[in-house]
Amino acid sequence: MAEVILTTDRLENIIAVFGSFDENLRIIEDELNVRITDRNSELAITGDEEKVAAAERTVNGLLTLASKGETIDARNVRYVIGLVKNGQDDKVGELLSDVICVTAKGKPIKAKTLGQKAYIDAIKKNTVTLGVGPAGTGKTYLAVAAAVEAFRSKSVNRIILTRPAVEAGERLGFLPGDLQSKVDPYLRPLYDALFEMFGPETYQKYLEKGNIEVAPLAYMRGRTLDDSFIILDEAQNTSKEQMKMFLTRLGFGSKIVITGDITQIDLPADKVSGLKDAMRVLENVNDIAICRLTAQDVVRHALVQRIIEAYERKDGTNKPGSSIPSPSRGKRK
Repeated sequence: MAEVILTTDRLENIIAVFGSFDENLRIIEDELNVRITDRNSELAITGDEEKVAAAERTVNGLLTLASKGETIDARNVRYVIGLVKNGQDDKVGELLSDVICVTAKGKPIKAKTLGQKAYIDAIKKNTVTLGVGPAGTGKTYLAVAAAVEAFRSKSVNRIILTRPAVEAGERLGFLPGDLQSKVDPYLRPLYDALFEMFGPETYQKYLEKGNIEVAPLAYMRGRTLDDSFIILDEAQNTSKEQMKMFLTRLGFGSKIVITGDITQIDLPADKVSGLKDAMRVLENVNDIAICRLTAQDVVRHALVQRIIEAYERKDGTNKPGSSIPSPSRGKRK
């Protein structure tokens, strides 16, 4: 049995690490099988020597985040524990990322994992970025935040959001209304993100002025998109031909972000996903980044991460050491 005493001269940081009703300490105790006791601005950690050392590094990492004004909640407690278990707790300081965008209600949007930070950095540095990963990793949300910031800073004049409507055949045809009414349900996640960033009234104003366009992928054919921030969502459901068509819409002064989850392809079995093909074709092209997010980057309910990991184990797609993806940047051929 080992014991470590942690002290700090800033009581507010310890309180932040504790969480409401010490819920954060309970998570550390449960995940690492240790006992943590509060002793008047000191924390006593007891348990097996190896587990105590891991808990000490976890608490120190959380204290670092708290000292920089970061909110400590269950999600980032579990994330820091994951970094410690992977021997990557020296990277905790990298989580102190800049604000990407501020929502209409004043909420700052930041990258919450190292994978998300690498993704945002890639968007800033490259003209085309592919963000590939499972549900809940913030691929679309962060891309929209980056687009809104680029628009507010006048780096671009338009935001264009698009996604394929895979069911645009016979099933979609039975829905009432015009084409826009039929594809709107598939564009809803993009609408929701824009509503949060701009607010409904401002969103509607920019939509009417043509500064914001939300449209199915089929509407992109034949266009050249200059001075625009273009996001293609659910790109795993594009064909190779659609992906090539979309990429060649790129005009001067524009950025493209392509997001998708290659484990949830809804195309017919004989169709090759345009996203998977693009990841292979564009791997070594300059000014294009491919960011691979993983279950460790999920920022939804903790159970979502466990569900994704369970499916990865079943499918044999969970690769050790893949928790902190780095964007691949190619060289011009």
